[in-house]
Amino acid sequence: MRSVLVRYHEVALKKGNRRYFIERLKENLVASVRDLGFREIKSLPGRILVLFERESDTEEIRRRVQSVFGVANFSFAVRTEPDLALLKQQILTSLEGTRFASFRVQTKRADKRFPLTSPEIDRQLGAAIQEQSHARVDLENAELTIAVEVLPDDAFFGYEKIPGAGGLPVGVSGRVVALISGGIDSPVAAYRMMRRGCRLVYVHFHSFPFLDATSQHKVRELVQLLTRHQFRSRLYLVPFGEIQRRIVASVLRPLRVVLYRRMMLRIAEAIARKEKASALVTGESLGQVASQTLANLSVIEEASRLLILRPLVGMDKSEIIDQARKIGTFEISVIPDQDCCQLFVPRHPATNAGLAEVLRAESALDIQSMIDFGIENVAIHDFHFPELLPKTISDEERA
Repeated sequence: MRSVLVRYHEVALKKGNRRYFIERLKENLVASVRDLGFREIKSLPGRILVLFERESDTEEIRRRVQSVFGVANFSFAVRTEPDLALLKQQILTSLEGTRFASFRVQTKRADKRFPLTSPEIDRQLGAAIQEQSHARVDLENAELTIAVEVLPDDAFFGYEKIPGAGGLPVGVSGRVVALISGGIDSPVAAYRMMRRGCRLVYVHFHSFPFLDATSQHKVRELVQLLTRHQFRSRLYLVPFGEIQRRIVASVLRPLRVVLYRRMMLRIAEAIARKEKASALVTGESLGQVASQTLANLSVIEEASRLLILRPLVGMDKSEIIDQARKIGTFEISVIPDQDCCQLFVPRHPATNAGLAEVLRAESALDIQSMIDFGIENVAIHDFHFPELLPKTISDEERA
């Protein structure tokens, strides 16, 4: 049987809520690898043990576990009894035929009742490995590291600590609605909120048939990719072109972008209420575009009674692009499209909108009917990982 030993860091600091966080992490680990020969998951002191069939796909297990938020690092490990002689025998057997010029042993002794200290275990195991391999000991830059962990009822050893995604397990921080445009910023914002333990529902505003449907295709790809971190996602596709047309017919050019954003927040809030979400998430970064000045952000967020979370607000574009590349969304985000932000956009939008003038402009609009239009004409798609098969919800299911 193949064993994966998962270690967590931030989860361990939660004291009174630690058990809840660990159980959610275990649930997410199982959700991630359930189709890869998964057999069992167990809590150990400060660690989680995941057991697989021996023939399971090691590389795919590695990729999946690396995507689970809350995992600090993990190892493919061999499990044995907490007995030094047996541990030594198992390590020497596993190293037979392996060539390496230098090595080191790193032991963590979680069971303080074990008769030898960690340095003493290192020395005894190291002496046996050196005698068999004739390799030199190098504590700083070893070619091979043998990691040993001694627990009350088990001992483990392995040869690589693989970094995890860190953060908190998805689900421990509640549910939020993320506005996702298909550009570079909003998928990064979504990723960062999942890493802080939030479960995301996605909302995309499009202007089809006024513009083509490329942005919708991109967003479905992005949500599918991001779903590997939370295992199931829901995407609302809101037709926004008609709403923009009504605003254009009644409002002077400079304020239109601010009014577009306020309407988006109102519709997203209505969806959030339906989904029992506690906040909205945007990819806004201070000063990046005209609608993201301090004055405009303040006026825009006044339209929603829900908390607005802006995880990118202090990041510049190069930092956001770097993270988009790292998480794999950049190549999708840069595909050319026609999103709703390009429709009916004035050449010189307001950068210092005042709430009073915005409210006067909105007095000419039937706000509730525009919200109703967006909600009544929404299309809903569900995504699942590992299956990654989007499903369009029928009218009966939606009701």
